[in-house]
Amino acid sequence: MEDMHYVIDTFFALFAMTLIILMVPGFAMLEAGLVRTKNVTAVLTVNTLIYIVASLGFLLIGYSLAFGNWENDSMSKWAAFLFQMAFVGKVINIMSGGVSERIKIIPIVLFALIASILIYPIVVNISWGADFLKDTFLDLHMYDLAGSTVIHSTGGWALLAAILIIGPRRGRYGKDGQVRVIPASNIPLVTLGAFLLWIGWFGFNGGSVGSISSKESADAVALTILNTNTAGLAGGLIVAILGYLRYKRFDITMILNGALGGLVAITAGPDLYGIYTPILIGLIGGLLVEVMVPFFDKLRLDDPVGALSVHLVNGIWGTLAVGIFASNGDDITLWGQIKGILVVAVFAFSVSYLFLRMINIFFPLRADNDEQLEGMDLVECGMEAYPEFKKSL
Repeated sequence: MEDMHYVIDTFFALFAMTLIILMVPGFAMLEAGLVRTKNVTAVLTVNTLIYIVASLGFLLIGYSLAFGNWENDSMSKWAAFLFQMAFVGKVINIMSGGVSERIKIIPIVLFALIASILIYPIVVNISWGADFLKDTFLDLHMYDLAGSTVIHSTGGWALLAAILIIGPRRGRYGKDGQVRVIPASNIPLVTLGAFLLWIGWFGFNGGSVGSISSKESADAVALTILNTNTAGLAGGLIVAILGYLRYKRFDITMILNGALGGLVAITAGPDLYGIYTPILIGLIGGLLVEVMVPFFDKLRLDDPVGALSVHLVNGIWGTLAVGIFASNGDDITLWGQIKGILVVAVFAFSVSYLFLRMINIFFPLRADNDEQLEGMDLVECGMEAYPEFKKSL
């Protein structure tokens, strides 16, 4: 019987890992659809190299730093590794999407390596893993089932650091503060990418329960996936309603980002809530996307895919929501959630900023204006995704 639990949980981890890997083409399609046609090949190349480099870096160094050792009694240690490996690239995907259309490939790949062997593993260590800060004043008691803070906010803080260094795209903002709208190039790809991410989230959150081999754990997995989906539905719905009330139009890119915001927000505690609380959490998540996308533009923080609003802001909100709606006065407290957010914020932003500055000395992060005008596809990859189309300027 014990062997059967081991086999079932091993299979479950491998299945969840496969769903999470679907988020690789999810991020790639979403970003490829949101950028201009002259930058699509570069975006796809960056996403592919992030998966390759980050996964190998985590295999060789990052996993051991995060968890201390590979031993696992409840399932195959190889399955446990693969499940955790599936997460690591998502941190860098969040960051890379927000600096699309002006980031060079070599520096972002170098940062992906550093994030996979050092930055992300340390965040995991102090939250889910070996915990070298245990019994210090920084010992975290943050509940974050699948990474609203550990993954999404970490990637968001790295993105904020990168945007502050690299600046906006050529021509994005006028001298008197006006925002130049740069429309998405391929709405079908945006939609496909968002739904691949949505499907991958079921493995992302459901797999983080850790076991499905008993009645109790099976119920926990099912509830987690139900609540995950519900929050995404609520986030998309509120953005659709607000957008129509304001403009009498439905903006599919914002609706999808609202859904993704709801999914990020629920990620910290989908196993802790009944079936109605995720509606409220997702509604607030979608509302935050609706409000923060134009707010970041007012600050001239150019984010082509809305990752700051979706991942950073909603990663924070989702982690706080656990303290608000699931505080039990013992293991889960609002202060514990706040402390976790602050510790990760200070570490992830400062270390990311430091390493990006260092990389920028040897390999400039930003393409110059002429290269941006030409398009990153030809400059960085030597091929265009849509060679028969007339290039947009």
